[in-house]
Amino acid sequence: MSSVEEKLGRTVAITAVAPLAWGTTYLVTEQLLPPDRPLFAALMRALPAGLLLLVVLRRLPTGDWWWRAAVLGGCNIGLFFPLVFLAAYELPGGLAATIQAASPLAVMALAWPMLRERPAAVRVVAALAGLAGVSLLVLRSPDGVTPLGLAGAFGSVAVSALGFVLVKRWEAPVPMLTLVSWQLVAGGLLLLPVALLVEGAPPAIDLPAAGGFLWIGVAGTILAYTCWFHGLTHMPAGAVSLVGLLNPVTGTALGVAFAAEAFGPVQALGMAVVLGSVVAGQYRRRPRPAPAATPRELTTV
Repeated sequence: MSSVEEKLGRTVAITAVAPLAWGTTYLVTEQLLPPDRPLFAALMRALPAGLLLLVVLRRLPTGDWWWRAAVLGGCNIGLFFPLVFLAAYELPGGLAATIQAASPLAVMALAWPMLRERPAAVRVVAALAGLAGVSLLVLRSPDGVTPLGLAGAFGSVAVSALGFVLVKRWEAPVPMLTLVSWQLVAGGLLLLPVALLVEGAPPAIDLPAAGGFLWIGVAGTILAYTCWFHGLTHMPAGAVSLVGLLNPVTGTALGVAFAAEAFGPVQALGMAVVLGSVVAGQYRRRPRPAPAATPRELTTV
């Protein structure tokens, strides 16, 4: 294995930490967090972690990065989290997850004009296969579909795809952890008034809920977004987005292990298809070797 392939493998492994951590959010939310408070959960996931990082790192944006951090925080945190929760409440969980699995296609569609990253055919096919695999993995009866839920699901895909592409387009002049802190604070401040207006005063937080918030704040947010944005700065956006398909795979595996959710041959096939699409999406065309010089060229050098 060449040094380039080893470096790519390490980058993919680091990036994969993000969807693996995000995949635990479903179980933690269901088992530990206060019920029916999605905006409060989103706020607690973003703002405390962002403020803690800001205090530790002691670095604020400068110049254009004030508004850029606000845009990124809005796309990746402040708008994305409420739209995801809206889809989760208004749609069957399987349908919401399947629409989220269209994210690689949305990222590739935006990366083409904005980053000049023309999507390789193998990645487009891998994204379509991954979408089909997630459908097999989680999709159930389509009953209970609402226009509001569909708007939330597709809106979350759109804003997150835009945010991910902008992270890659705007090369941050700071370490990745600092960029994450700016986004979490900006997104959290956007969520704060919305959560208070819609859901009212914060609920009581017991010890299990505190542990759940600590987990999704540290592992599911600080660690996950740092690893995810690391991947975006070192890999094509389309390849990174395909790694994100590990999210529903992790959520399904944890649901089977800890919540006694059903798992049969159809789900096993879906999981295999998703994993295969993630691997296929990391394909890189080898550069063609330079043609050997002819005897005449050698004599004229």
